[in-house]
Amino acid sequence: MIAAPQRFAAALAAIDAANAEDPNVEEGQPKELLYGRRMSAMLARFAPEAAEAVQLAVRAQHIQRWKTPRSDYPMDRAGYLQWRSGLYAFHAETAGRLLQEAGYDAETIERVKAAVGKRGIKSNAETQLLEDVTDLVFLEHYLAGFFARHPDYDEAKWIDIIRKTWQKMSSGARDFVLAGKVSLPETAKPLILKAVS
Repeated sequence: MIAAPQRFAAALAAIDAANAEDPNVEEGQPKELLYGRRMSAMLARFAPEAAEAVQLAVRAQHIQRWKTPRSDYPMDRAGYLQWRSGLYAFHAETAGRLLQEAGYDAETIERVKAAVGKRGIKSNAETQLLEDVTDLVFLEHYLAGFFARHPDYDEAKWIDIIRKTWQKMSSGARDFVLAGKVSLPETAKPLILKAVS
């Protein structure tokens, strides 16, 4: 039996190694490796006492995402939803396999798979915590880029996008944002405040 701290370190290393294979690069690093580390850093800020299963789920949230490209599905709403549900299953199974190889028990693996698979967002506290961290990371690291890629969106469209993100977050995550604990892009700040007021 592998000792708990070594098992945790081995699992994180395996997740990072899988994400380090990403051919897409952002800020000089494989894109999903950077994303996983940003997720872990945000969890440490937002919920430093989070259970080990959540720490693993957060790191594995986008594991090897590039292997399931959006272009493999029809470019409509139904295709988008199929892609998302396919991703959730792929991420959960990939994370589960790596955790099994690292020596984790079936219960922990199932908890991680449930969170990564986005099962029971409003009824499973661990899935909700992963969703909160996902949304906080999006607001801090990815919203500005999203803005830049969609100059055609008007204010109403942006407010709708921000409100949909806000609705997925717990009250604790919303308070975290409103308390100024997330670095929001300056260009988006007025819109965010307007959307959530």
